[in-house]
Parts: sequence; C-alpha cells; structure tokens
Amino acid sequence: MTKGQFEARLLLLVSFGLVAFGLVMVYSATSASAALENGDPAYYVKRQAIYAALGLVLMFVFARFRFQALRKLAPVLVTTSLGLLTAVLVLGSTVNGARRWLTFGPAAFQPSELAKLALAVWAAAYLARRRPPSTLKELWRPIGALSCVFAGLLMLEPDLGTTIAIFVMLAGMLLVAGTPVRVLGAGLSIAMALGVAAIWFEPYRRARIFSFVNPWHDAQGAGFQIVQAMIGLGSGGIFGRGLGQSIEKANFLPEAHTDMIFAIIGEELGLVGATALIAAYATFAYAGLRIALRCRDPFGKALATGVTVLVCGQAAINIAAVMGLAPLTGIPLPFVSYGGSSLIVALAGVGILLNIAVGHGGEARAQVRDRGRGNGGARAAGARRRRGAAKARRPSELRRVAGSRRGATRS
Repeated sequence: MTKGQFEARLLLLVSFGLVAFGLVMVYSATSASAALENGDPAYYVKRQAIYAALGLVLMFVFARFRFQALRKLAPVLVTTSLGLLTAVLVLGSTVNGARRWLTFGPAAFQPSELAKLALAVWAAAYLARRRPPSTLKELWRPIGALSCVFAGLLMLEPDLGTTIAIFVMLAGMLLVAGTPVRVLGAGLSIAMALGVAAIWFEPYRRARIFSFVNPWHDAQGAGFQIVQAMIGLGSGGIFGRGLGQSIEKANFLPEAHTDMIFAIIGEELGLVGATALIAAYATFAYAGLRIALRCRDPFGKALATGVTVLVCGQAAINIAAVMGLAPLTGIPLPFVSYGGSSLIVALAGVGILLNIAVGHGGEARAQVRDRGRGNGGARAAGARRRRGAAKARRPSELRRVAGSRRGATRS
C-alpha cells in the first residue's frame, strides 16, 4: 500500500459511513412528521438520498480532477460566491426569518455552503504563493479584508453559524501555514469582538446568548430548544431508547432533523451511539490532517487543511451547541443533518482530499525563490553551473596551492 492510500481508504470509509448513518437518522427523525404533513414517511429521506447521490457523483469527479487546476479557478470561485451571496439578499426565499436560499423550482441552494469551499480554495492559493502573514497588517491584507466582506454578507442574511465556520477554517489554514500564534490570536480576538458587537445589537442573537448562559430561566421561550435538546440527550442513557423511539422528535424539539439531530442520536442510541459518532469525526480529522501533512505541494497542503478543519470544526461546534457547551448558531452536523447544499459541498470536499491523498500532491517540483525576479516568483530548483567545475586541476596547481598555505602558516 503506497503512501496516502491508507488515509484515502479510511477517509472514504468514514465518509460513506457518515452519509449512510445520516440517511438512517433523517428517516428516524422525520418519518412521523412527514407522514402527517405529506402522507409519505420517507419524504425527507428520499430528498436527502438524491442529494447524497449528487454529492457522491461530485466526490468521484473531484477525486479524479487534478486539484492543482482549482488554483487557477480560485478568483472565479470567490467572485461567483460573492455574487450569489449578494443575489440571495435580493432574490432569496425567507425561512424562519432568514434569507439564505435561492430557489429553483423544487430545489433550493444555499450559497453560503459554496462560499466556504470557495474561500478555502482562494486562501490556499494565496498561501501557496506568499509567505504566511507575520503581522496584523499582513493578516488583514488581503485575507482578513476578504473574509470580512464574506462575513458582512453572511451576517445580513443572517447566518452567524457560517461566519464562525469560515473564521475557524481560515484560522486552521493559517496556523498550519506558519502564521505566528500571537498574530493569529490577535486577529481572532478582533474578529470575536466584532462578533460580540453584532450579537449584542441584534435582539434575537442577544436572546440566544442569554439562553445559553441560563436556558432554564426561559425554558418555554428563548431557551426552549436547548432545554429540549438536553432532555433528549439525558433521557437516552447509556444505550438509548432504541432506533426510531425518540419522544423529542414528536413536535418537542424544533429542527430535530437539521441542526439538532445530534440530540435525537443521543436519545435513540444513547451515550454509545453519540460517542461512536464523535469517534467517526475524530477519524476523519486524523485522515484529513495526515493527508495535509504528507502533501508536498503548498497549495494542496493548505487546501487539505482547510477542508478537514471545515468539516470537523462544524461538527465540533454543532455537537457543543446541542450539549449546551456553546450558543446555538445554526451550524449543521456535516454528512448527517438534513440539507442538500451542506451534504453536496461536504462530499465535494472529500473528493478533493482523496485527490490530494492518492499522490497528486507529491508530484510538485521543489521550488526555491528566485531573487532575480522582480515579482518574487519561483524557479525550479537545480544545481548551479560553475565554470571549470568539471575540469580537474593539474598537479602543479595543487602544489602551488599547498605552498601558498604553508607560507601563510609561517607568516
């Protein structure tokens, strides 16, 4: 087995397992409500299966599509994402007070999911051709500025969860690229301060923060969702109530099949099932980061890090929020929560990781910076030519050199 094949197979196995597990849990969480609403208990799982099939097709396409080509497409991807994020503010459909989806007949697309992957590709391309930022000024221009533009558009939707996911992803990429921790910490502190200000001046976000601090203070209002999630997790015990036996999904827990599906998993499968799911994400993180560390191409290394941190960071934030360890932000559980855009983009990211893992990331030639170039470009590494290097010295020349050294020693 060649280098990278073990990580690729492990990543593929975990991804398939999470997708299959997600289909089972979506059916379990929605069968009763779907039967009442549409008369078809499998309504939601059928749609999720279609999204999974599309995502798997994209995964295999990206697994065979050389990831280096994405570097040239980075500006196009970023520009397209910015355009779609702007369009959704004008043309998007509103669901639960948020305008995040572009509707095309029976299908709906969430541009913020594409924005995550597009920003990861652009940041990887930038870090591959420039040295990592070492000051706040370098961090701000252009990575910080562009991420703030994305964050501003996302907060107008509003979509705090995707904004947090983007900053977590960029922080992971910058850390692996070599950005000093103090600079990265200062940048994240500024971003956190701006986020707190945005939360404070928006009443519903402020209510979420207060409900996180003490959800039982308003258990029938702002804290209702997190209280019901805690009840579901606690009632599952060690082994759970049994698959399909959740009580919380019966109109008690809002968004049981999307953002809060981990509570249903804990209730039906107990501590054992929840721990197994967390172990699956930990395995995904191990395989993804091993692929990133093995990759010798700077672009591939940064991109693999970004995709891995994006998937596992979202999983960690979602699980922490459901358990009451973090405020609710609307971040889905990757591969498991119901949602087509999230599932398709996540599987496309897995395809990119697989492409990097199978050896394409190791085919890049070693490069060194050419100081003679004004644009700071790179040239292929090679031995320098020296005049007469291949010509052997004559014995008389050797004696003359030795004599000069002896004379220098006497003096």
